Amino acid sequence: MRTTLPSMRAAFYEQRGDSGVLQIDEIATPGPGVGEVRVRLAVAAVNPTDWKMRSRGDDLPAPQIPGMDGAGVVEAVGPGVDIGRIGERVWIYHAGYQRRWGTAAQFTVVPARQAVHLPDGVELDQAAALGIPYITAYGCLLCDGPIEGQTVLIHGGAGAVGHAAIQLARRAGAHVITTVSSSAKGELAIAAGAHVVIDYTAPDATEAVRRAAPAGVDRIIEVALTRNMDMDLAVLAPHGVIVTYAADNDDPTIPVRALMTNNVTLRFAMVYGFAPALIAAAVAEITAALASGELQPLPFIRFPLEETAAAHDAVEGRVAAKVLIDIP
Repeated sequence: MRTTLPSMRAAFYEQRGDSGVLQIDEIATPGPGVGEVRVRLAVAAVNPTDWKMRSRGDDLPAPQIPGMDGAGVVEAVGPGVDIGRIGERVWIYHAGYQRRWGTAAQFTVVPARQAVHLPDGVELDQAAALGIPYITAYGCLLCDGPIEGQTVLIHGGAGAVGHAAIQLARRAGAHVITTVSSSAKGELAIAAGAHVVIDYTAPDATEAVRRAAPAGVDRIIEVALTRNMDMDLAVLAPHGVIVTYAADNDDPTIPVRALMTNNVTLRFAMVYGFAPALIAAAVAEITAALASGELQPLPFIRFPLEETAAAHDAVEGRVAAKVLIDIP
């Protein structure tokens, strides 16, 4: 006899558009399938990808619950998953990617590998904010191999990915230079472990990077390729690498001759397309860094589930903090 699961409270949308398409209501609770776990969520994080996927794209199976990242406790397992995982505290990544069950809800269902064991002593708030930013940062930094001894320039060191990249680059043995737009953001970058912090709005920002890296920068983690292309080419060492993980509103003009002359590699990184082995390595490294107490979160701004639309608006407005949704 089939048992009907109780409903759950969730944010969802049935058509694409601005944050006004988001609804909060009771919907059916999903059950875990083969190789899946169901997680009772305590907190979810909001990323730019959440509002971008909500506002544009192809047709979707409705209702769609937004949210890639979150944290909670495994409440049920599907066939093929160790029953001993029930009760395990976990952090979640990629929950809503090409699936209906995002993290802005009381429960989500994900493949078991996407519910990662959370070391003792790590708060669920910090765990919920790991997925997209930290896996992106790891891939941008280490997709070509070790960076120990290299000089890395991380643009936007107070943003979610930049802040994560500073910490992971330090852990990997790199010398870290980062750019920010204010003294307050500079303090966040310094606390994360940046060796050198530069205000990119200053007229001498490029010269400041050159002074900090007289032999040139080996690797640049880029959030605004169009805006920063001139600086990047001016400070990058021959055979250096630029990795960009964000798309500008306008595609940049690529200076082929300048890149070719210095044998520069221009890489494009989209976390959802990372190879499974790279994601697995990222998850293992992030979890190890958590266990050793080497990662610290950005400041949080919190919203209740009922205000998911406001949480999306805050991220779209580029609030200078990590946005969390408390799940009742």
